[in-house]
Amino acid sequence: MDDTSALYIGLISGTSADGIDAALVRFNNDKPQLLAALTHPWPHTLRERVLAVAQDEVRLDLDTYGRLDVAIGHCFADAAQHLLEHSKMPTSAVRAIGSHGQTLRHRPNGEHPFTLQVGDPSVIAERCSVDVIADFRRADVAAGGQGAPLLPAVHAMLLAKPGQCRVVLNLGGIANITVLGADGSVLGFDTGPANGLLDAWCLRHRGEPFDRDGVFAASGRVDDTLLGSLLADPYFTLAPPKSTGREHFHLAWLATHPRVGELTPADVQATLLELSARSITGAIARHAPDAVDVLACGGGVHNSVLMRRLAELVAPRTLLSTTAHGIDPDYLEAIAFAWLARQRLLGRPGNLPAVTGARGLRSLGAIYPAPLI
Repeated sequence: MDDTSALYIGLISGTSADGIDAALVRFNNDKPQLLAALTHPWPHTLRERVLAVAQDEVRLDLDTYGRLDVAIGHCFADAAQHLLEHSKMPTSAVRAIGSHGQTLRHRPNGEHPFTLQVGDPSVIAERCSVDVIADFRRADVAAGGQGAPLLPAVHAMLLAKPGQCRVVLNLGGIANITVLGADGSVLGFDTGPANGLLDAWCLRHRGEPFDRDGVFAASGRVDDTLLGSLLADPYFTLAPPKSTGREHFHLAWLATHPRVGELTPADVQATLLELSARSITGAIARHAPDAVDVLACGGGVHNSVLMRRLAELVAPRTLLSTTAHGIDPDYLEAIAFAWLARQRLLGRPGNLPAVTGARGLRSLGAIYPAPLI
């Protein structure tokens, strides 16, 4: 397939469901080049439903689930159309849309491992008149893998430096790290919470969807008793490959720990920020002791309090945003799903078995074709 002039769109809504990131991408010698990007907002009531389901606060009957799947599909289609309008690019220039969808449940372990992303791809294909590639994670899970993270292959392509070990840190609702070894090896896994618990606690106590610039956390004090109890969760010392999400780290999980009801909301927020910082940097220390630098991307790069604490804890390594390497930290994930869509159409693998634990390389995603007429 000759796609030297073709464009791809990547769509993703992460664990925090704070918006649908959309990226318009061109490929030069297989490397993605970002042409345009935006974050499309969720309708307030739909976001609330998504978060309630993802945190296991609401159980869905099949009819409600079906309606939610279609409603989310329409939101993703809106995001793609909004991006094309913003970029002034015709639909005909787009070869395919890679849509991650919205994760409602991720259970890659147990007797019947599964992962569930919703946002009906057929709705997106119908609305946009473009082929859609979706359902990227299940093939890896079927092959015994975690189905996540899927970004390390793109991190390696864009940010590896021969002869030097470095870490790429994605600060989404859940944090994940990619360890790019000096020898060319790639390791990656979810470390635990980044923004997800901070966002949820801020929404509950301040009515705001996220802690803007970490101001709420900065107004409190870390409680060592609560922090110690949170860090004792077995997930943090579990060996990779591993992945997690809101189905584990949510407010109901937080409520099972001591002193949550005794502390001020600000002190709990400060402790949650310290939990993110300590669990992330602890994972880096264990799995990338030789790393020279840490390159951060994702929404958490805009939380200056979190970034400052991470910088303190990773020293003497340097902590920088991927902006320092010409990569927009807000849209690296969306770029990755444009890349995964192209990989699928080219018949190439999308996973790294050394990262996910799958039995081998797999072509990821299913094709949902555009209307014939």
